[in-house]
Amino acid sequence: MRILVATDAWRPQVNGVVHTLERMSAAARELQAEFIFLTPQGFPSLPMPTYPDIRLALASPWEVARRIDAAGADHIHIATEGPIGWAARRYCRRRGKLFTTSYHTRFPEYIAARTRLPEAFAYAALRRFHAPAAATLAPTTSIKNELTQRGFDRVKVWTRGVDHALYHPRSADAVDLPRPIFLSVGRVAVEKNLEALLELKLPGSVVVVGDGPARASLERRYPHAHFLGALYGEDLARIYASADVFVFPSKTDTFGIVIIEALASGLPVAAFPVAGPLDVIGESGAGVLDDDLRAACLAALEIPRERAREHSLRFTWRESARQFLQHIEASRAGGGALSLTA
Repeated sequence: MRILVATDAWRPQVNGVVHTLERMSAAARELQAEFIFLTPQGFPSLPMPTYPDIRLALASPWEVARRIDAAGADHIHIATEGPIGWAARRYCRRRGKLFTTSYHTRFPEYIAARTRLPEAFAYAALRRFHAPAAATLAPTTSIKNELTQRGFDRVKVWTRGVDHALYHPRSADAVDLPRPIFLSVGRVAVEKNLEALLELKLPGSVVVVGDGPARASLERRYPHAHFLGALYGEDLARIYASADVFVFPSKTDTFGIVIIEALASGLPVAAFPVAGPLDVIGESGAGVLDDDLRAACLAALEIPRERAREHSLRFTWRESARQFLQHIEASRAGGGALSLTA
């Protein structure tokens, strides 16, 4: 099957959406699926309001239509709700083509954290965006249930994976700091709730890996923490393996791929009991979920690293690809629920 994926998130952005699409599509090749990506590349762009590191493509509907026609795909999947996503949606509606969508990011919560726009307004726009899709793919059961309660239809679960060959237990020599080391990895932005970690009175050291619009401010306010900037590949894998606990303070992520990267590295997790950590950690014993994040951090120190690694093995990109393709096949077989007026 030849699948076109329309996405506003693409390189040089480094985030969970880009990582998921790249790794899942690579794994899907073994399942006889070919992916073509319609991305912002080749379009002029403008910085996103309140987050200038992310640029929004000025996607002409006519050029989007031309690129989709040229791809000759068997199926269209719309991965994001940005300008390219809306243009691809318009194309499908006007041509009467069945399509699927995915829900990666809690934009209503992110927008509310940066502006005064009520979440209800943004959710109404998202509901309208996804309404004509034959299926909307969500990363966890918790997110599926939340969307269903908010009036979204035909929501299916599409999980995530991890590269176990890259992320694995190894010598803990990448960080020379007082132990225990409490590590956080991800975008340094207001919606990630990093203050919940940085304000804790913890023994040892706190290390933050990542970059973003809030980094300079947080570095000034919390000089005791060690900000290492963005790291990738082997450099990142060595940091994971050198820490003692992975701390995930976000309450707005829909999954948290960094959680399973940490687990694969043998790193137990401390997090709030919210969607994402609840689905990934659950009752596995590979982490501690508690509304008292400090208590979770200290309790996670007692978890064997082998337990974290073992739990991570259930998350693979092959399984992610299998689920993705299964949902598309089911949507196509059922004829979907395409609406030309939504």
